[in-house]
Amino acid sequence: MSAEIVPLRPRDSAPSLAPIMALTAQGMNAVNAVILDRMQSEIPLIPALAGHLIAGGGKRMRPMLTLAGAALCDYHGTRHHKLAAAVEFIHTATLLHDDVVDGSELRRGKAAANLIFGNPATVLVGDFLFTRSFELMVEDGSLKVLKILSGASSVISEGEVDQLTAARQIETSEERYLGIIGSKTAALFAAATRIAAVVAEKGEAEERALEDYGRNLGIAFQLVDDAMDYDSEAFEMGKGKGDDFREGKMTLPVILAYARGTDEEREFWKAAIAGHRTSDDDLAHAVSLIGRHDAVEATRERARHYTQRAINAIACFPASEARSAMAEAAEFAVARRF
Repeated sequence: MSAEIVPLRPRDSAPSLAPIMALTAQGMNAVNAVILDRMQSEIPLIPALAGHLIAGGGKRMRPMLTLAGAALCDYHGTRHHKLAAAVEFIHTATLLHDDVVDGSELRRGKAAANLIFGNPATVLVGDFLFTRSFELMVEDGSLKVLKILSGASSVISEGEVDQLTAARQIETSEERYLGIIGSKTAALFAAATRIAAVVAEKGEAEERALEDYGRNLGIAFQLVDDAMDYDSEAFEMGKGKGDDFREGKMTLPVILAYARGTDEEREFWKAAIAGHRTSDDDLAHAVSLIGRHDAVEATRERARHYTQRAINAIACFPASEARSAMAEAAEFAVARRF
């Protein structure tokens, strides 16, 4: 399989998720049915809390990528429906745990589950969803799929712990930051796309191509998320503006602004990341410094680089509706403002 270079093309209109949503609509109905069925429990709190997040919106990007990858591989079976649901359960479980760790107040524009149901219940229901995901993997019967998804779950946990230990550490490097988002975000994107090639019984080359697509898309997706914390309003992105700032997270916009700043600006960043400058005025000053050094645009430019790598990764597949939809989904991920 030889890959061509597929340039990001200027469009008459903004890139959209509409093509990939249309491509996967029928399959997503089946996936959503699995999700609804498997989040049920005789303990009423479990479906109530899980449903608060699962029914609360979100693009379902990761399970859509599993279905789109299967279409790209010309797979016509149904195994990927349960596996896509497993992917979504892993993602949802990590969101529930993240909100407890971060003390988040908003998730997808609504009150975070931990504020409504409490931290202990939120953590435990996250654990429940993890177990559901592994049940679905075991039911599939493929040790290879189990190895890929369980491995991703382990890497995600490591990435979250690494992010926790890097918080409020002003000297966090860009390299470490990329390692963190490669683990906590991109690992599940990569696994979600790779398993499509496995169920389609494709070769190692196709598996690696889809894994590379997912990994690079996941990095681009998180870079844009981190950029938006400093240039979007809360209602546009479904999270409170400045959350990363107040939590002392060393995301790329901050890393770049700190590196490019004056001595005076660096003193501000040291105090802010340490948790001593977290008022609304401090946030406004942080946003102004990031703007002064073009750190948001520089972050988006890096995201475009990873988006290009994602699109190039699947260029080894024949041109098709699926390949086009996946390329546009990657372009959407880097162009989005929410």
